[in-house]
Amino acid sequence: MDTASSPAASHWEQQYLDLMRRIWTEGDERLDRTGVGTRAIFGPQLRFDLADDRVPLLTTKRVYWKAALREMLWFLTGDTSIRPLLQQGVTIWSDWPLARYRRETGQEITQEAFETRIVDDAAFAARWGDLGPVYGRQWVDWPTFEPAGDDLYRRGPGINQVAQVIEGLRRDPGGRRHIIEGWNVAELPQMALPPCHKTYQFLVAGNRLSCHLYQRSCDVALGLPFNLVGAAVLTRMVAAQAGLEPGELIWTGGDTHLYLNHAHLVEEQLTRVPSGEPRLRMLRVPETIFHYVFEDFAVADYHPQGAIRAPVAV
Repeated sequence: MDTASSPAASHWEQQYLDLMRRIWTEGDERLDRTGVGTRAIFGPQLRFDLADDRVPLLTTKRVYWKAALREMLWFLTGDTSIRPLLQQGVTIWSDWPLARYRRETGQEITQEAFETRIVDDAAFAARWGDLGPVYGRQWVDWPTFEPAGDDLYRRGPGINQVAQVIEGLRRDPGGRRHIIEGWNVAELPQMALPPCHKTYQFLVAGNRLSCHLYQRSCDVALGLPFNLVGAAVLTRMVAAQAGLEPGELIWTGGDTHLYLNHAHLVEEQLTRVPSGEPRLRMLRVPETIFHYVFEDFAVADYHPQGAIRAPVAV
């Protein structure tokens, strides 16, 4: 069989599998912040066409797209507490505040018990469930400062980058400054995790809106499948709000890695063949991008192979 001309070889997901294989076979092996160890490459790129409701959902393993969608909608609220996510059953951000709680209190509480207490106890959630000024806070409330006399400054009105981008796309679609930035150097020390998917730039060609996402650090096995779905959803929402059709999602990675303790996941997934073409449908276009709800979206024709579980490196 000529694999180069097979349907699997031309499937968009083959880009992802080729990236995974390249990292695992050619990546530089080294220690990392987590102590787990990685194999990594620098600067790869993936491209996906979002026309006709296409969405980059992996089919060679199950991706929990509902959690990725809920996370993106949470970012747009500007909230930085994991409590709203846990109330919706989304646990993907629990590891970092849980690690801090264990470190600072010395208590070996289980993750389930910690999450239950966050949901049930607002005061406990305020103390232990906040992630600092991550993602959404920077996106919709980037801090500014204004003079307060005697060389003092006070907090000024926050900048809503998302709203500014949409207004800019409507007013000046040919502009080159349609950017949402999460890397606020002054506030990095306050963040539970500095932003990985840090810079989104949008470009209009014809009547199509494309998004180029730069991700400074990428866990390809666990993080990237979520990040691709989230970026696709964001692009679709921004396009709809600007009166445009979706174009391409272009993803560029900085330190793009696989953790050494994900060997079983990598080796299993690389034996699988991608198939099918899931669709993400938007059922409503609300007044603003901040009024979307989970029920405004539906995924169809998604028939993935089974999930492959692996630990998150914290």
